Amino acid sequence: MNRHLLLLALCQGLFLTNNVVFIAVNGLVGLALAPVGWLATVPVTGYVVGAAISAPLVARVQRQIGRKRSFQLGLLVAAGSSALCAVAVNQQQFWLLVAATVVAGFYSANAALYRFAGPELVAPAHKEKAISLVMAGGVLGAFVGPNLASATRTMLAVPFAGAYVALVAVALLSLLALSFIRFPEHQPPAPGEGSGRPLAEIARQPVFIVAVAAGALGYGIMNLLMAATPLAMQQCQHPFDRAALVLEWHVLGMFVPGFFTGHLIKRFGALPVMVAGLVLNLVCVLVALSGVDLMQFLVALTALGVGWNFLFTGATTLFTGAYRPEEKNKAQGAMDMCVFATMALTSFASGALVTTQGWAWLNAGSLLPLLLVGAALGWMAWGKHARAAAAS
Repeated sequence: MNRHLLLLALCQGLFLTNNVVFIAVNGLVGLALAPVGWLATVPVTGYVVGAAISAPLVARVQRQIGRKRSFQLGLLVAAGSSALCAVAVNQQQFWLLVAATVVAGFYSANAALYRFAGPELVAPAHKEKAISLVMAGGVLGAFVGPNLASATRTMLAVPFAGAYVALVAVALLSLLALSFIRFPEHQPPAPGEGSGRPLAEIARQPVFIVAVAAGALGYGIMNLLMAATPLAMQQCQHPFDRAALVLEWHVLGMFVPGFFTGHLIKRFGALPVMVAGLVLNLVCVLVALSGVDLMQFLVALTALGVGWNFLFTGATTLFTGAYRPEEKNKAQGAMDMCVFATMALTSFASGALVTTQGWAWLNAGSLLPLLLVGAALGWMAWGKHARAAAAS
């Protein structure tokens, strides 16, 4: 953990602080402002739709101006969009809030690439650990995010407006930290310079298909259940402070394993760690279906967080073997576009399903994408076994 990687992990933590506050308050603000209840999570959906739209643009921006300037631009957008969210809430403008969260998606698309920038700050032999340690920075978001949402909920006259104002300060703090990171020197592409194989050719590789499927579906399932949790707990008469506590443990589950997930991948390989993540996702669903007491929400969401970490860190590590150095921007942009598109769908679905069908049906429905992830991992494992048998 050199100084530059440590600062990048701090930026990841501040990014997750932003995300946790958005998840904690956007659904509730949406429920208060939306013309109909099933539109409650549209502000959450707007955030990931904005990220999905921005992912290809961010890939091009990073290719032209480099990691650092692109990350700085994203943080300036984060500060401006958070301020616009505060204005929207203060004026009780639902669709202005949605527009602000769509703009904020540009920041999310940038910050999602912190995990790929981490390996560029260390020797190649430490790639897995660098990815894992950057993601472990999200532990900061686990502590700060829910408490920041609770502490600023009534800071201003309009509920939750203070939370958005606080996110402006979070973005500026991250901008300061990023200014001290020295990324590898960026070489802008020369006129007519190629960028490797066409994306269609890269995307036909089994390693690309499995890594993107596991990463996108794993993130989608996590987002489906996490975004619905504050609404579900409100329906079950749990106070907001308890929902904040559950989200805190969920985000701890997402990022505390980052301190050792890289070691596990280095020792056992990405696929076994991803299978462990899949099993933990199934545990989450079974616990959630068993009841709606605080402890059941707490255990289910914590298991969901750890399962996401294993699945997504494993998928990211697996994905780094799908492209050549000159292909990284378009390949990483393609993966994140798939991830954000899946998150956009699940963000919208979570609000619609939990307010119309209930928490139990929402969890039961998540079993289908989990089975698809299991099938993808099984296909990859069978292919590796077949190749090993042929080689022997």
